[in-house]
Amino acid sequence: MTDRELAAAGIADPALRAAYRRCRALNARHGKTYFLATRLLPVERRPAVHALYGFARWADDIVDSLDPAVGAGARVEALAALQDALETGLRDGRSREPMVLALADTARRYGIEHAHFRDFMAAMRADLTVTDYPTYADLRGYMHGSAAVIGLQMLPVLGTVVPREEAAPHAAALGVAFQLSNFLRDVGEDLDRGRVYVPADLLAGHGVDREMLRWSRDTGRPDRRITAALREFEALTRGVYREAAPGLAMLDPVSRPCIRTAFVLYGGILDAVARDGYAVLHRRAVVPRRHRAVVAADGLTRVAAARLRAR
Repeated sequence: MTDRELAAAGIADPALRAAYRRCRALNARHGKTYFLATRLLPVERRPAVHALYGFARWADDIVDSLDPAVGAGARVEALAALQDALETGLRDGRSREPMVLALADTARRYGIEHAHFRDFMAAMRADLTVTDYPTYADLRGYMHGSAAVIGLQMLPVLGTVVPREEAAPHAAALGVAFQLSNFLRDVGEDLDRGRVYVPADLLAGHGVDREMLRWSRDTGRPDRRITAALREFEALTRGVYREAAPGLAMLDPVSRPCIRTAFVLYGGILDAVARDGYAVLHRRAVVPRRHRAVVAADGLTRVAAARLRAR
């Protein structure tokens, strides 16, 4: 977190400044796509976004650790400790955990509903025991907490030009669209964690099951039935992007370049997967750096135009 960003946000307490810096560092290391987009926001709003995503990333890292030394019991205990710290932080505004301290401060500054954080933690706990989803409706139920509420948390920070409740469904859909993109890209990695996020009924419609996915992952051999199922999952995800798209124009004009950039970059994950032949069980599809640079440059141009109009 730069001193300029912290000063612009009115964050003066040394412990709080250190907490926000920790969140920013975590996002810079793990969330490259959204970290890039966040840099297009007005400086005073960036610390809040880093706090929201830093906390989410921290919880996600607890759940998704592939370290064999970190057993299921340890993850349950770590999540329970985080839940306790969260409740205390939201209630008192104090915490010894930097991520919780920054999150609680952001929630207070922007009036973010505490229920969103509790729903998120419920989804994280589900990841410790739920390994697949029978239907898309079941998956959407999980994603309310794991993704939709992230969009809803962000909305007060981004600001809107319409009543917030009008923009909320689109913000929630965008969070879901981003996560679905990651699910498609990470099918192989998630399988190694014991999870399948592509709905079982969608897979079964193409004659695919978990055992076939495991076979393909282990042997490196493709199968046209798996490709067809992943192609359908991609089409489903693009439909959610269409649900989210009208919300872009509902945001504060100075926030739109950030979210539009994230919208394009995450959508680019789908393009990369398709371009790579849906080989996500064998390798990770990557959005080319050149494309990322072009999208970022377009975002900077839009930021400049939005600030000129604001003046």
